[in-house]
Amino acid sequence: MWGSNKKPEAQQAPVYPSSSPTSGIAPKSAPMNREGSSMTSDGIRPLGPAASGTTARLGASLHVKGEITGNEDLQIDGTVEGLVQLDDRKLTVGPSAKLTADVVAREVVVFGSVKGNLRARDRIEIKKDGSVIGDLTTARIMIEDGAYFKGAIEIDRSAGEADRSLEKPAFTRVAAASTMPAPAHIAKSAS
Repeated sequence: MWGSNKKPEAQQAPVYPSSSPTSGIAPKSAPMNREGSSMTSDGIRPLGPAASGTTARLGASLHVKGEITGNEDLQIDGTVEGLVQLDDRKLTVGPSAKLTADVVAREVVVFGSVKGNLRARDRIEIKKDGSVIGDLTTARIMIEDGAYFKGAIEIDRSAGEADRSLEKPAFTRVAAASTMPAPAHIAKSAS
């Protein structure tokens, strides 16, 4: 009836620049957004560093021997032997995970089993069914009722104080800095 003379418009596929075989330069993939995550059009690699809300996952059937380093949050559900180093990121040891490893991260949350030393700049949490055999070094610690822990705990106040000083208002930090004695050349000229 009304507007029946209109034909449906065909969707056009995006056109990406192509490289010539002689240029030796691969074409840049155009970013796409699929289900809330940014991906390149080739669908293989993420666009840029991992988004702050994403967590990499090592599945329950995976067994890793060696060193794991990275710059994104990680959840381990499998078995790891060696070193896990995620300096500014969060490591979650899942309920089915078994780690025989030393761990260095910003935050460590243990639901599974860890044999090794844990060092976290911010905090370590051992949940109800979690088990840790090893020494802990962190600014903050939380061990839930029912958790198993055998080892030593060292509270690293320097890591916590550095973070807390940034939480103070700027005028408080300036006032604390101004209580320092004046340099010798200024103190002599004032007398």
